[in-house]
Amino acid sequence: MPTQEFPDLERLTAGLSAVFHHEVSANRNVRVLDRKPNPEGSTFPTEIVTCSLDGRGSRLRLFVKYGTREFDSLYRHRGDISYEAKVYGNILQPLRISTPTFYGVYRDEITGVPWLVIEYLEGSRGHWSRNPEAMISAAIWIGKFHAVNEERVLSPGLKFLHRYDRKYYMGWARRTNRLFSNLQTRFPWLPTVCEEFGTLLPILLERAALTVIHGEYFSPNTLYQDGICSPVDWQSAAIAAGEIDLASLTHSRPRRMVQKCEREYCESRWPKGAPDDFEERLEAARVYMNLRWLGDPSLMSRLFSPHGEFIPSDKFKRMIEGLYSAGRRTGLV
Repeated sequence: MPTQEFPDLERLTAGLSAVFHHEVSANRNVRVLDRKPNPEGSTFPTEIVTCSLDGRGSRLRLFVKYGTREFDSLYRHRGDISYEAKVYGNILQPLRISTPTFYGVYRDEITGVPWLVIEYLEGSRGHWSRNPEAMISAAIWIGKFHAVNEERVLSPGLKFLHRYDRKYYMGWARRTNRLFSNLQTRFPWLPTVCEEFGTLLPILLERAALTVIHGEYFSPNTLYQDGICSPVDWQSAAIAAGEIDLASLTHSRPRRMVQKCEREYCESRWPKGAPDDFEERLEAARVYMNLRWLGDPSLMSRLFSPHGEFIPSDKFKRMIEGLYSAGRRTGLV
């Protein structure tokens, strides 16, 4: 991210002092000891800030995510910084589960954009090739999270969440079909999958038990350390079928790992046994999840040169292969 997107030291100090106003004295502010940009990519500018609070000798490490004046909700798939702050404050913190501590949200008096201030957690990003246990831990974590939140989806504190409906789902199918309309010779089955995707929606909208989902539960969004999984980046949280998160976590993984994650997920979400149609629900979620990425113009338009030449990326290849496989298993291909 460009350095000008970050506040100067004076504004940063003032903002953090406002967040921690209960922790500091009336005549002293938070003291910023160190700050550095977050090395991991993010939709928003983010940095890691080390500071001390008045009267404390210990250091506090913070993860600060800054809002931007312009925000692309990606067809109501993502929320802004204020939205993510509500996810932390209304959903995650009350459960007292392994996620970063939420300290607060601050609106910059100069730019008018909100900042999200949470605990900075050390930990490796989950990745099966480096640490298969991280994948298993992530599957167990999200299974328990879905189980707990099935009972909370109607609570007033969750009304702000996006809710996937037929219009939302079909939008991704239409955009995928439109983006790759000139490639029907290469992918002759793709228009059929996009046009027939609606036949799977009763599975996701009526038969699957709705819950709170992460929305982009890929392994890079799960921190893992000492056997503990801590999911981050909750701006795409929504109310939808929980199988979507499992489909995301296991995408493009070896079959044996996928099967292990599926078993652990089911045992953690449904200790008495998974629903009989679980596999059908999961396959429908896989079709959606691939359409979601293939239907993102900001990602897929980059694959076409100014002269119209199509140059597929590795991510595109994984998604199109995943869609074809899931389409075959659901009978759309």
